[in-house]
Amino acid sequence: MTIPLPVFRLLLALGVGLIMTGLPSPSRAQNIVLMVNGEPITDFDIDQRSKLDQLTTQKVPTREQVINELIDDKVKMKEGKKYGVDPGVSDINQSYEGMAQRMRITPEQLTKSLESKGVRPETLKARMKSEMVWTSLVRGRYKEKLMVGERDVAQAVQAQTGEKLQIEGTEYKMQPIVLIVPRGSSPAFLETRKKEAETYRSRVASCEEANSLFRSTPNATIRDTVTKTTAELPEPLRKVLDDTPIGRLTAPEMTKNGIEMVVLCSRKPTMIDTPKKREVREKMYQEKYERTQKAYLDELRKAAMIEYRNR
Repeated sequence: MTIPLPVFRLLLALGVGLIMTGLPSPSRAQNIVLMVNGEPITDFDIDQRSKLDQLTTQKVPTREQVINELIDDKVKMKEGKKYGVDPGVSDINQSYEGMAQRMRITPEQLTKSLESKGVRPETLKARMKSEMVWTSLVRGRYKEKLMVGERDVAQAVQAQTGEKLQIEGTEYKMQPIVLIVPRGSSPAFLETRKKEAETYRSRVASCEEANSLFRSTPNATIRDTVTKTTAELPEPLRKVLDDTPIGRLTAPEMTKNGIEMVVLCSRKPTMIDTPKKREVREKMYQEKYERTQKAYLDELRKAAMIEYRNR
């Protein structure tokens, strides 16, 4: 998963209404410090990334840390070109605008705030592009390796909470139907409507037929499709739905709205999800992602041609 720049920290660091201080001219700091796969990293690049890092982490990075970050970016970008992963200008600008929006400022205000701290917007955009490329590469090349099994998640949840989770469940898609019975109707009228409901049950054999029939039937209504899983339904209703053939109507029940039935559109196996499972799954995925991307980056770093000119 993408690990975005800490936007809230950037916002706090930049502040609002800061006075422009001016930027150093790139031409004054183009001394090449090292070459990575034939591409230069200059003193100006190091200075810019150092300022950006200080904004986003509220810590002053060492020169060596910044150089290593820039080396990583170079090897990531080269690997991206190898596999045709190369976000365009519009993609980067959209990401930049999205960051400004999350900070509740305009892109122009973000640019001015960065510049007031001596950071060129291109420095942030270059960092964004590198992370976009890298995320696409890691997810694309190691998709299967990054998958988190549901049984592994359930076991992890049980280890943490002692709660044994049901892994497999059923997903039901259905549409509620109501035959309207006005308040104060006579018992005879109610009985007539019940007989109508049974007649409809014998006629309907699919959700399509139910929609066609009840959308044109007076004093009847069919609602939008509802999808529920095993975990969301009480046991009695689950048993009714399990015993109902696909496309058929459940037995009519009298409610305050009238005589209600449900047409069962589909019933299929699914994995039961809970907030705790989602939390554990996310953590397990992140851990896998971190291990995988680190090993991938270490491999690229070892194969890279890195030539120091001037520390």
